[in-house]
Parts: sequence; C-alpha cells; structure tokens
Amino acid sequence: MSQNTSQFDWMGFYKELAENLLGYKDNRQELVAKVKQVFADTGINMPTLEKDNQLVDIDPFTVFGLFNKSSMKEANRVKIITAVADLLGINASIPTSFDSIPVLNNQNATFYHFVGNRKECDIDDLWSLFESALAYAAFPTADKREALSKYFDLAINKKGNGNSKITMGLYWIAPNAFLNLDQRNTWYIYESGKMPASLVETLPKIEAKIAASKYFDIVEKLRNYLQSDASELKDFMELSAEAWRYSEQVNEEKRQEKAQTKREARGAAMADEDVETTHYWIYSPGEGAGIWDECCENEIMAIGWDKIGDLQQYASKTEMKLAMKEHIDPDKPYTMAAHATWQFAHEMKPGDIVFAKKGRGTVIGRGVVISDYEFDDSRDDNKNVRKVNWTHKGEWPHPGQAAMKTLTDITSYTDYVEKLNALFESDQVDDVEAEEVIYPSYSKEKFLDEVYMDEASYNTLVGLVLNKKNVILQGVPGVGKTFAAKRLAYSIMEVKDPHRVMMVQFHQSYSYEDFIMGFRPSEKGFELKRGAFYNFCKDAEIDSENEYFFIIDEINRGNLSKIFGELFMLIESDKRGVELQLLYSDEKFSVPDNVYIIGMMNTADRSLAMLDYALRRRFAFYEMKPGFNAEGFRKYRIGLNNIKFDNLIQCVEQLNVAIAGDESLGEGFCIGHSYFCNLTEVNDQALSAIVEYELIPLLKEYWFDEPVKVKNWADSLRSAIK
Repeated sequence: MSQNTSQFDWMGFYKELAENLLGYKDNRQELVAKVKQVFADTGINMPTLEKDNQLVDIDPFTVFGLFNKSSMKEANRVKIITAVADLLGINASIPTSFDSIPVLNNQNATFYHFVGNRKECDIDDLWSLFESALAYAAFPTADKREALSKYFDLAINKKGNGNSKITMGLYWIAPNAFLNLDQRNTWYIYESGKMPASLVETLPKIEAKIAASKYFDIVEKLRNYLQSDASELKDFMELSAEAWRYSEQVNEEKRQEKAQTKREARGAAMADEDVETTHYWIYSPGEGAGIWDECCENEIMAIGWDKIGDLQQYASKTEMKLAMKEHIDPDKPYTMAAHATWQFAHEMKPGDIVFAKKGRGTVIGRGVVISDYEFDDSRDDNKNVRKVNWTHKGEWPHPGQAAMKTLTDITSYTDYVEKLNALFESDQVDDVEAEEVIYPSYSKEKFLDEVYMDEASYNTLVGLVLNKKNVILQGVPGVGKTFAAKRLAYSIMEVKDPHRVMMVQFHQSYSYEDFIMGFRPSEKGFELKRGAFYNFCKDAEIDSENEYFFIIDEINRGNLSKIFGELFMLIESDKRGVELQLLYSDEKFSVPDNVYIIGMMNTADRSLAMLDYALRRRFAFYEMKPGFNAEGFRKYRIGLNNIKFDNLIQCVEQLNVAIAGDESLGEGFCIGHSYFCNLTEVNDQALSAIVEYELIPLLKEYWFDEPVKVKNWADSLRSAIK
C-alpha cells in the first residue's frame, strides 16, 4: 500500500507547529494569551481547560488537542487550525485531510489536572516530554531515548493520562517516530487478525499505563515489520489509517447485523438502531468476591456457568435455560441466570462501565469493558470472560444494598448510577483513560430522506434553532415531531451522539425539582438532587465547543412557570452565560450558550390551556405539516409500489382538505404522514389496521357529534384499500 501524499498532508503543519510551540516552553503566559485569542477570533466557545476556565498554564500536547477531539466538526477544526497558524506564525499549508489522526475524548481533553488537583511539576514534565520527544525524533540515539523514557514514564503515570493519550500526543508531533496506541490501533495490532500471529506473540502485553521500555519494544518491532517486504503498510501513518478504516468496517457490519436482528425480532422501528449508548453494570466477581484478585491481575471479568459451554452457541435465553436444566438442575427455573448470561455474552459491549461489588454493602472497583465476550477453555473455571480496564480498586461503601445477582444492568436506574459514579467523583478522571466512542455521522441529506420535509423548510427551521436557541415544533399528531426533533439535533451536530441529546416529557406532575433541583427523600432523611436539565447543562458546559440539544415532548402539558422557575430568563438567547442564584442552592447557575431547547406540542390537543405568555416570548414556533408532498415521502411511496397504498394516501389528502375547512377543527387537526411510515411490507392486513384502529377512531373523536360524516369518510377510507 503506497503512501498517498495528500492523505497525510497534515504532517507538515503539525511538524512546524510542534517546532514553534517549543519556543514557548519558557514563555507560557504568552501562549496562554494566544490560546484565548484563538477562540475569540474564531467565535468558537473555548473548551474547559482549567477550573472555572481561568487558564493560567498549558502544555503543548493540550494545544494540539484543541483541534484533535472526537465529535468536532471539520469546519470548526479548520477554523481553529487557521487561527493557530495566524497567531503562531505557521507557514505550512492548512491540512485538507485528517486521515490516521487519533483524537481525544471530549470529556478528558487536557493532559494535566486542574489547579488544586495537579502537582506543581506536572505541566513542566509534559513540556520536558515534548522537548525530549522532538529531540529523539530528530536524532534517535540511545541517550536521547533514555531521557525521553524518563519523562514518558512520568507523564503516563500522571492522573488522567494513559497509553492512548500520551502516545497520541507523541504521534501528533512525530508520526514517523512514534506509534499511537489508541483503542483502534491496539485492537488492529493485537486482535483484528490483520497482523502476523508470529509478530503479535513477540509484542509486550498492553497494560493500562505501559512502561516506556515496553512501548519502545512495540515501536521497534512494528517498524521493522512495516519496513519489510511482508507488509503492505509501510509506516505508522498507513497503519493508523488502515486501523481506522478496518475498524469502521467491522463496526458497521456489527451495527447492521444487530439492526437486522432487531428488525427481524420486532419489525422496523423509529429508534436509532445504529446508535449505542454506554451501559452501567453491577458485577460480583465470584462468591464473596473470591475471584476479584484474579480479575484485577488479568484485567478481566468472569462469570461461571461453565457446564453449558460457550454462551454464544445459544440463539435465545430459552435455549440457555434449557441447557442449564439439562446440565445442572432440571428442577430450577434459571430465568434470572439465563437473563444475566445472555446479557454478558450479547448485550454488554466495549465502553460499558462495570462496578464490582463484594456482598451487598461494599463496592470494590470500577472498570471499563474493552473486549467482546469470549469462552476461554484454558481456564479451570469461570471460563466466560471479557477484558476490562479496572481503573479503580479499593473499598467504598455501597449506597444502600446491592443486588444479589452476579450481573445486573443498572443503566435505567439513573439515581443509583449517579450515586455509584459519585463514589469515584473526586478522582474519576484521574485514572480513567476514557474510551473513544465513534458514533455514526448524520447530515442534512439524511434528515430530508427520513423526516419528509422540503429543503427550504429545513433551512428555515435550522436557522430558527441556531438563532433563537429555543424552538417549539407544533403540529397535528402524526407529523413526526418527536421523530424529527432528535434527527434535527443530529443533523446540526453532524453525528448521532446520544450523549449530547436528551429528551424528557412534561406532564401535570412534572416539577422544578425534577427539572432543576430539589430535596428528595433518602435513607438519611432528605437530600438535594440535581434535575435533568441541570445535569445536562453541566455536561454541555464542559464540552462547550459542541452543540447540545434538550428536547421536551408535550411541553404544554406541564405547569411551565413552576417547572422553569428562574430559568425563564436564563434560557433567552441573549441571556446565555448570565448567572442567577438557584432556589435550593447557594450556587449560581447559567444556561450555556451551546444548549439548544426543542419543545413539541400538538395543536390538536383541545384539553390544554394556552402556553404561558412568558414562555411564548422566549420560543420560536414552527408549524410542522403533513409531509405527503415532500420529496422523501414521494420516494418512499414509489419504492413501496402499491396501488392500494397510493389510493389510501390520496383519500387521506382529500380528508385533510375537509378537516382544514371545518370551522370546528382546522389545519391543526389534519392527519399526519407518520401513520404510514416504516412499513416494511404493505399488505391488506397492514393497511386495514391503519384505517380501522388509527384513522377511524381519530375521526370519531373529531366529529363525535356528526356520526354521518364519520361514516362517510370511514367508508371512503375502506374503499380506498379494497
């Protein structure tokens, strides 16, 4: 595989930037000022680089990290790089391709800890690592490697750093000399099967914080292989680019396989099957935590049930239960056991968080899952295993009593997860090398294909969201407001990142305490609990260069004055960043500039009062109409190629004309297109179900006092599909 020069045209810029940055080692205040100026010049929110964002010092790797982050839009990346070039006097061309460049996790994007949590020498050591790495890359002598190794070991063992981050930084500044050991490269080298087994067997085992001696052993052995005739890839850049490409291919195949399995199980759905979120698990490493030391030593988690063999051979939980009855005890139900083993083999995934427990009262560790399931027959027992990066080991009091099961998915118990995370809050980022998660991309074109809105309307809607920051989508039931809201957010973000989109539903009992904060009963009386919007804003504040979307379904069903409280003012576009004292806390709170609120309401809901005027003044209102004439729906309709479906749509369009012209109803009661979407198979039964159980009951509600009109239109709808 020959190297494409344009593919790696970032090298020249990164090299010159590294050389220029070295000149600021003893003049860091000027560099700090220029970093601030970069964001002032670009208009992009400066990421959180220090406590309260009061930046006082910075290292060169973090400067590179400003434009090497996951989920960063390429347009923003180029803006920042261009501003850096202008302010630091870089003459090299602005990169046009970013192939093979590893990126930082947004939530762990500085190479140092903030003031109060870092040692005085931490940033100095990072500068020394930077300087010694450049010296070694230029002249790789034994004494220069020794000097570099000293600072490598110091830097990688600092709180918050690890293999991925430190080797990523070295790769940025000298990709010919240093190999990045990020998640994708590590998988490609050690597990993908693309590298010769004879080579992999000679490489040192990957540890959470690898020593410099082992790192350079890996680097030298891989360089020798890449430069040999046996390898099509010829350097670390080509290796990194291919690792990215192949891992994307494998991930996409897995997503498609999983999506197909879901479709076969329950039919096509509106959920985003290609987006996977982090799950949280509580795990017992053997009875009385008897295998905990072994799990820590081998960086694994393991469960029993060895007698039924490889868990992947079973196609369902029922098959697992039958195997347990056959091989263990025929008189036991094994319902919970089969559920846990199925989850361990099929539902748990790399990137998930595991909390290890001992008994019901003690948490003994926290880790990140880093591999798929495997049945390790070489083990004496507990042969069902997954690899885990155990980031915390010790003893912490469990909040309440833990579940007795070996493995439990606790993701949906948000309060419980929050309490467990709080045990590690003081040092959570210290020892955790956050796993990079790559989410599917999304675009305006995909939105228009899925949502059935014309391009002009989409552009108008996006303009309203970005300028007003608060928009309510209103329209009749069935126009796909909920479906559209999330995809609107994804299209603006250009990625399906579920962590940057949150949805809640308002109702009559929803309160300020649910939304912002309030006192809730606890085991010790009452405790102050943060609400959904408060926590969401805090997450957005950390990741200030990316957009975050808070979606509120049925926004007009809640008591809005009570729910929003003092936030009525803070959500205004020109009041973002303004701080106010919160009702239940002595802290001051502001709504970040990168938070956008999208509400939904049904115009046909006659049981609801008018929206509070104070809220109306702060939101833009966008009317979503049935999309039968949208280009996307026309393509969908043509693709189905069904005469009865076409007849039904024509009848519904005529019905909408009648509804719009009815003085007691109007356009706000027209029938939307979503009743007819996501049909994988169009047959008489499916069409009849829509007519009989969705459309006709709706007409009976609309014209409850005009039964003749209901009968006439019901007959017309039935005739359309005969």
